[in-house]
Amino acid sequence: MIVVTGAAGFIGSALIAHLLEEGYTDIVAVDDFSRADKNANLLNKKLRERVHRDDFFSWIDQNEQFIQLIFHLGARTDTTEFDRSIFDRLNLNYSKEVWNKCIDYALPLVYASSAATYGLGEFGYEDKDDLALKLKPLNPYGVSKNDFDKWILNQPRKPFFYAGIKFFNVYGPNEYHKGRMASVVYHTHRQIGETGKMKLFQSHNRDFANGEQKRDFVYIKDVVKVLQFMMEERKVCGLFNLGTGEARTFNDLATSTFRAMNIEPKIEYIPTPEDIRDKYQYFTQAEMQKLRSAGYSQPFTGLEEGIEEYVKEYLQTARYY
Repeated sequence: MIVVTGAAGFIGSALIAHLLEEGYTDIVAVDDFSRADKNANLLNKKLRERVHRDDFFSWIDQNEQFIQLIFHLGARTDTTEFDRSIFDRLNLNYSKEVWNKCIDYALPLVYASSAATYGLGEFGYEDKDDLALKLKPLNPYGVSKNDFDKWILNQPRKPFFYAGIKFFNVYGPNEYHKGRMASVVYHTHRQIGETGKMKLFQSHNRDFANGEQKRDFVYIKDVVKVLQFMMEERKVCGLFNLGTGEARTFNDLATSTFRAMNIEPKIEYIPTPEDIRDKYQYFTQAEMQKLRSAGYSQPFTGLEEGIEEYVKEYLQTARYY
């Protein structure tokens, strides 16, 4: 059995869709399953079993001999939530329990870290394990992810295989439920449909023109291929970036979305809210050499190509992956 926590979420449900396409049919989904909008991500997906996240650890005790690997992707991901106790419970402490169960039963583990751990990028974006000790995330979500990374690196006992995946700016189908935390591609498509234009933040940094702020945008279908690689190869343990290795501007993203919708671009620049202005990232770009050195050789989808597929095959038809 392959176990996926956060199974009804964006990355979890896309991973399940991909694994089913690849012939992996013995999949157990773990989540709280309390939201109909998230559960829609799992419609028509054949699963062995659904396990509530509160019952997961007792379920592991009863089924450990059948588990081949755990993808621990479940987490509270709202970067605007500032109640540290929520992240301590759902991200840090829950993940520690997953980690310990994997040690107890000799189970391989692939878990979700985040590029949010890098903060403003003042220490760069290399996925060196020891860099985690220096990083300064900008919000409690990023702190919780980095705290877990630091915790596992200091553990004397580890699963025989583990990998922490630092997802950069993931976009693609099955993020309909994410609201304000959905990708900029999703929000661009929605705004264009509603108003005929897209609003982007102005630059308040003299080194960047309006809309020329850059992110490493990575398509969800590339993300799940990397996760499959980690499951199958299990060559190198540690923390791994997962982006494309190429930063692109928000102007590029917006223009590509307009083009995919066959609409002339119309972009308006608005002031970045003052409460987040001093924490706003102007540049992120994943260093990808570590993943390449581990043997992953597939190319990543270009931004224009990924947006065109996402818009035309999913957003325009409200289709799920």
